[in-house]
Amino acid sequence: MDKLVITGNGPLKGEILISGAKNSALKLMVACLLTDEPLVLSRMPNLADTRFLSELLASLGVEVYWPRGENTCHLNAATLKTTIAPYEQVRKMRASFNVLGPLLAREGHATVSLPGGCAIGARPVDLHLQAFEAMGADIVIEEGYVKAAAIRGLKGAEIEFPFPSVGATEHTMLTATLAKGVTTIKNAACEPEIEDLADCLNAMGAKISGAGTSTIEIEGVSKLNGHKHLVMADRIEAGTYAMAVAATGGDVLLRDAPVEGLSAMIESLEKAGVSAMPEESGLRIQRAEGRLKPVDINTAPHPGFPTDLQAQFMALMTTADGESTIRENIFENRFMHVPELSRLGAKIQVKGNEAIVTGVDELKAAPVMATDLRASVSLVIAGLVATGTTTVSRVYHLDRGFERLEEKLEACGGKVIRETE
Repeated sequence: MDKLVITGNGPLKGEILISGAKNSALKLMVACLLTDEPLVLSRMPNLADTRFLSELLASLGVEVYWPRGENTCHLNAATLKTTIAPYEQVRKMRASFNVLGPLLAREGHATVSLPGGCAIGARPVDLHLQAFEAMGADIVIEEGYVKAAAIRGLKGAEIEFPFPSVGATEHTMLTATLAKGVTTIKNAACEPEIEDLADCLNAMGAKISGAGTSTIEIEGVSKLNGHKHLVMADRIEAGTYAMAVAATGGDVLLRDAPVEGLSAMIESLEKAGVSAMPEESGLRIQRAEGRLKPVDINTAPHPGFPTDLQAQFMALMTTADGESTIRENIFENRFMHVPELSRLGAKIQVKGNEAIVTGVDELKAAPVMATDLRASVSLVIAGLVATGTTTVSRVYHLDRGFERLEEKLEACGGKVIRETE
């Protein structure tokens, strides 16, 4: 099992190329199941999660050509050999569950294990299944598997979510592309990754309007075509490196950063005293000497502050000059990084969905343990500013969502070394 050894080394300076968005790439990969023609995805992030999903797709019969280290993935689902996704595959990653809808839409039936993934909240799939039932699917859950059938095909329906679920919005949109008639999704999530998925599907022949707004309309078509698509840049990765620069100081250009999807984070950084300036080639983050100002944040669906950047922002606030309040409104169990940050000397008090962070003069190195994907990288940020050498164990969590993290940080002067325990 790998660990990261991090030694505080002062300001980060240089340039970091932002990879393709994990949260978009996973749903784009699943779109290959909707067509018998090739789907080619470029700027694909080489991550544990995307590789897990490529293995699952291959087990369904998809021809996958994606050499190690390359960022272009070729997917061809001309012939599927099964519509069953077993627990052994789906348990590795929650997003694997999204093969259910496309298989159901294309083949008329599918059996998929209930998902696994990070333990940051219940995140039930009820909304996904209710949407499919509204489109005419018969669904039963037996022995941990969802068995879905729509022998006569799916039909368009009006679906209104009780809250704007990103996963349910994307899964429903994928499935509705081959349904008969028009499907309307109300109270849809508005994240940029949904727009990226809609752009790809429309280029494949789908008829989707309203992606990026709270109402999405999908007019079903009988067939989708192949396509070559550039995966959008990862706003969560960009935001993570922005906070690493803000924490350590310095001057870094985040090349290809999707600035338009980072408005809430940019506003929060600027309130803290950090310069975040859009440039033609990306986003430049600069911080002069002196303590950061404390800033309160509330996580919220897009365009609010992303829950996937909450842990990183908390790490940033641990050395601010004053008290900040961080409210987590999306997931009920997403403060698992607090005890680990406290081991580094952070002063954080949790009350329900609020974390009160009182900034300290400095953090001090200690051995810490990653508990989930975003928590792991918050510990890296804290380690970069702590005095001494910090060891972060269980970084397999980190490998699920960050491509070549230590290499990118070291190129800007960070001292981050991967070792095998």
